Amino acid sequence: MHPLVKHTNRWIDPFDLVTDLQGDVNRLFSSTLHPRSHDGVGELLPNLEVKEDENQFLVHLDIPGMERKDLDISVSGKILTVKGERKEEESKKGKGYFYSERRYGSFHRSVELPAEVKADKVEAHYKDGVLKLILPKSEKAKAKQIKVDVK
Repeated sequence: MHPLVKHTNRWIDPFDLVTDLQGDVNRLFSSTLHPRSHDGVGELLPNLEVKEDENQFLVHLDIPGMERKDLDISVSGKILTVKGERKEEESKKGKGYFYSERRYGSFHRSVELPAEVKADKVEAHYKDGVLKLILPKSEKAKAKQIKVDVK
């Protein structure tokens, strides 16, 4: 059994203080990782995944409900940038509509890759709300294997 601590005119369980602190830290990180716009509605911030093998980087970006024409992909050196905009649908007023948590607007994601890529060889595929990018590494970024002759 753990001891209680007297705080002013009431007894407090020290573990409650730790639980309160943990809740505060969770709220801090949650608000930092999920930015909010001024009107309280969450900003559009697609999830991003980057994988690497010896020859290329494979990037997946979750952007459901977007059209290909609304995406802009660029590579400069080691920086990959994906921009896009999810446009709001036609008027939502009418019979049956009363609430929506869908997010609309533009987004901008940039990620610095560990090595340069061949920008002219990048492939982009968009299917089922997932943007898949294949970014071949530049020749100078690939690991070189040197054979040593033993005499």
